[in-house]
Formats: sequence, structure tokens, C-alpha cells
Amino acid sequence: MATLLLALAIISTGLYAGFMLTFRTGVMPALARLSDDQFLTAMRRINEVVPRPLFLLIFFGIIAFPAVALAVPVDGRTDTQRWLIVAGLVCAVLNHLVTVVGNIPLNNALATSENDPSAGPDSEVRAAFEPRWNVLHLIRTLFTIASFALLVSAAL
Repeated sequence: MATLLLALAIISTGLYAGFMLTFRTGVMPALARLSDDQFLTAMRRINEVVPRPLFLLIFFGIIAFPAVALAVPVDGRTDTQRWLIVAGLVCAVLNHLVTVVGNIPLNNALATSENDPSAGPDSEVRAAFEPRWNVLHLIRTLFTIASFALLVSAAL
């Protein structure tokens, strides 16, 4: 059971890290080439579509699977393996903290600005959103990649 849980932790974290990295290296650079109104529209639509059930399963799985894997007693698990799983879980929690405290509020403000004439011109809305969102996304991407590497190391 513990092996299966660790495998699920690695799979969900790997999928999530791949999603984060693809967004960082492919999606955002492509969107950066769009005009302000195109960029804002694209980000709003992405933010509407991403939080669907499969994504949420993976999003919560990167916390749940390592936590449950730690809770299941395992004969022969070394202290090093345990600490690697703990460290991977901490990185996943930090990723979620950045997401919940940073990226989601920016996404919500972006959504609200769509029908708010007082939000200002598209160039100002984008300037208030894009650089901050990208920095936060880089941080959470690094946390997720670290989590994945730590969990894989625990399995070896």
C-alpha cells in the first residue's frame, strides 16, 4: 500500500510539475506576444477552464498522496526516505500557499476587471497582473519540481 501511495504521489506531482513547467516555458511566452486585450482575454479564459475536476484531483493529490504515504507504516523505510517525503510534501504545500495567496487573487482580480470600467485600460490591467503572476508562477514551479525530485529520490 505504501509503495502504491508513493507512486501516486510521484505521478501526481510529476504531472503537476510538467503542467507548471509547460505553462512557464511555453504558454506564458506565447501569451506574452499577444496584444493587451488578447492577452487578458486568453488569461481569463484559461483561468476559467483550468480548475476542472481532473486538474483539481492532481492539485490536491500532490498534498494528499505524500501525506497518506507518510501515515502508512512501512517496514524498511529509512529515515532518509521519510525525510525526503516530508521535504517533498513541504515543497508541495509551499506551492499551494503561493497559488492560494498569490496567483488565485491575481486571477480573481483579472476576472473582476473584465466588466469593471474603473479597472483602467487593458495596458494597465496587464501591467498590474502579468509580471507579478509570472514571478509567483516561477516560484511555485520551482517548488513543484523540487517536490517531484524529492519524492523520486525517496523511492530510489
